[in-house]
Amino acid sequence: MRQVWIPKAGPPEVLEVREAPDALPGPREVRIRVEASGVNFADVAGRLGIYPDLPRMPVVPGYEVSGQVDAVGSEVETDWIGRDVIAMCRFGGYSDVVCVPEAQAFTRPAGLDADRGAALPVNYVTAYQLMVVMGSLKPGETVLVHSAGGGVGIAAIQIAARLGARVIGTASARKHDFLKSIGVEACIDYTTEDFEARVRDLTSGHGVELALDAVGGSSFAKSYRCLAPTGRLGMFGMSAASRGKTRSLLAVARALVRTPWLRFNPRALMGANKGVFGVNVGHLWDETARIREWTETLLEWVAEGSLSPVVDQRFPFDRAAEAHHYIQDRKNLGKVLLVP
Repeated sequence: MRQVWIPKAGPPEVLEVREAPDALPGPREVRIRVEASGVNFADVAGRLGIYPDLPRMPVVPGYEVSGQVDAVGSEVETDWIGRDVIAMCRFGGYSDVVCVPEAQAFTRPAGLDADRGAALPVNYVTAYQLMVVMGSLKPGETVLVHSAGGGVGIAAIQIAARLGARVIGTASARKHDFLKSIGVEACIDYTTEDFEARVRDLTSGHGVELALDAVGGSSFAKSYRCLAPTGRLGMFGMSAASRGKTRSLLAVARALVRTPWLRFNPRALMGANKGVFGVNVGHLWDETARIREWTETLLEWVAEGSLSPVVDQRFPFDRAAEAHHYIQDRKNLGKVLLVP
């Protein structure tokens, strides 16, 4: 099999393709011939050496794949063989052969091709947890979605539409037309506008019921101030800590210093009638039944036409560095994939 490795922390060019023997499935595992692997910002943070969950380097990153099952373990029914699937994996997804526990594989609905299938697991489960499970977004409420043109952002926009909620999105100006076409009511150009002031204007000073923020640092404070009474801030990343193409301890320190720790203490939260929570799907590997329930719901919504993952670019394994550059340069409008 072919795999993309992070041999050491550094710029995208450190990524390298290596050959290895095909993996063999364990007793309760299925083996997938991968057609597409999802690229996520966590992979970028891992390459930079600032992602605390990454195993010791050298390591194969990657959390999600789409493909076809070609072998199963001794305790798995053989009718899995030949089935088109999507799956979540705990690293190792940048491979053309992946073995995962049977419980982490899902039959791909008819009409969902391999590329869009690989765009679903991490982004849509994250958005579902943020908005439905913990954010409790209701019809008629307003959600502020940062990085609205990214994978989680587009997933959040589509889920909000199904829930009957209003969306305000932040993104660079070139992405606004597309975002409005998929349901964003108002777009804010974060490169030229103060999103906090614009949210106040757009909501007549009331604020939003839910804000989704993966930027971190001072953005957390501004998003919190954008909340209406009883509003909730969902934090699911800190891209402010990874501004450059190599690790910068100064950027990490700045993001941490600018995080509004004092605003998030119990007394302040009670006084403001606001909520703050965090999401990291990568820490829910032991919550198998819960993740299955969420994913099966999302696949039902895909089958009914409510959700449709958006793929921006596909890069072959030997151009993995370009894929990471593309994400870090904020060029993507939707999901970025690696294809064997």
